[in-house]
Amino acid sequence: MSAGKTPFELMMEQAQEMAKAFNPALETFSPKGYEALWPTMPKEMMEMAFGRGISKEGLDAKTRLLLTIAGLTMQGAQAETPFRMTVRHAMEAGATKDEIAETIAQMSMFAGLPAMNRAMELARDVMDDQEDDEQ
Repeated sequence: MSAGKTPFELMMEQAQEMAKAFNPALETFSPKGYEALWPTMPKEMMEMAFGRGISKEGLDAKTRLLLTIAGLTMQGAQAETPFRMTVRHAMEAGATKDEIAETIAQMSMFAGLPAMNRAMELARDVMDDQEDDEQ
């Protein structure tokens, strides 16, 4: 093991070397940049696939995604890519920044402040990216 490097840092170095071997134009590999390649699913598609297609009275896509954000926050927001993707999908389904922030804040009572802070940081990251895209 290289001096002072964590197993995660070593794994990321190896992933970057593999990416360069497959495509020499890839100087670096960014998981955050990679997830941006996946488009968000339209709200109607989410509702057909995850709810309203089966039960007309079921939860709408926005509510389901806010619940998913709550659950991921409860887990300590450790799964960064799924968390950021869920925030992107929630915004696509009509969730406001305030609704997302309120959902995360509500979980602080159950998951603790560190989990809430981490989730807020990841959500803010996505919201900032969305603002940059709109400008």
